Amino acid sequence: MDEVLVTGGSGFIALHCIQQLLSLGFKVRCTVRSEKKRLEVIKAMKQHSPNSDLFTIVFADLLNDEGWEDAVKGCKYVLHTASPFVTQEPVNEDILIRPAVDGTIRLLNACTVHQVEKVVFTSSFAAIGYGHAEPKIYDESDWTQYNHRSVTAYAKSKTLAERTAWDFVQSLDQKRRFKLTVLNPVGVMGPMLSDDIGTTNAELLLLLKGKLPRVPKLHIGWVDVRDVARAHITAMTCPKTDNERIILCKKELWLVEIAQIFRTAGFMRPPIKEMPNFIVRILALFIKDLSGIANYVGQEVYANKEKAKDMFDWEFITIEESASETAYQLDRMGLIH
Repeated sequence: MDEVLVTGGSGFIALHCIQQLLSLGFKVRCTVRSEKKRLEVIKAMKQHSPNSDLFTIVFADLLNDEGWEDAVKGCKYVLHTASPFVTQEPVNEDILIRPAVDGTIRLLNACTVHQVEKVVFTSSFAAIGYGHAEPKIYDESDWTQYNHRSVTAYAKSKTLAERTAWDFVQSLDQKRRFKLTVLNPVGVMGPMLSDDIGTTNAELLLLLKGKLPRVPKLHIGWVDVRDVARAHITAMTCPKTDNERIILCKKELWLVEIAQIFRTAGFMRPPIKEMPNFIVRILALFIKDLSGIANYVGQEVYANKEKAKDMFDWEFITIEESASETAYQLDRMGLIH
């Protein structure tokens, strides 16, 4: 069976990719940055996959040259999920941009040297739907205007990294050029395969615990992590997706609607009244967890979902199911009470 490299192996999406690849019989190699992350991945696969004998781990860091050629060598496909993700605005945007952009170049150089057949690149809707003058239904032809004052460092890092990937492939001559598919998921939620709950689920945990007196008026698209992983693996071997960007989104909801889903599932702490936008902006000056969303409160954001429906022939998991499963798992982990 062909071997697949998954970068950033301890990440939320990456672990689901690894699990699904192993269940399909692929040999899997993944990169991690530290021994701690290596042990997290091993534990997760022992718990969630009967095929962990088809799985190896190598060390590679997006900020260093070492390890990338060894990681790629012998792999037919690469799923590049590794990228820093934070909800707080960093003091220096290069904390996010440098690993995202430079790491992409390091990986793709190695893919060229070792003649990888295809790379599936995990971008984000953050590279599509922000910094625009007028609201619209965004599609794959749109790009975030990353120099706009409202755009976060995270959105800028994802936009620059994705543009780097497309430019890199276009710069190669035909003999060395590999196939590329870019996936642009919206907010990703769903069950976790490790004790690391991830950035997005950590934000949902704040809601479940009732840490905010009211809910920021935030409108977000959502998709389940299992569908995101399945899309990566399907795109990997599907010629129809070659050289395509594909938005992954099941449904857009106001954050207060997510709170209501939690209440319906039996969790009564989430508030169901919204916070005035100006209050969010003021609080963001003092509460770092709000700094990444303050510029976006009150804005409705919609994604065109037709391309994903054309490319992928299954029905995505509902956000009601995804949010409820996430809440139940966080509760079982003892994190809500």
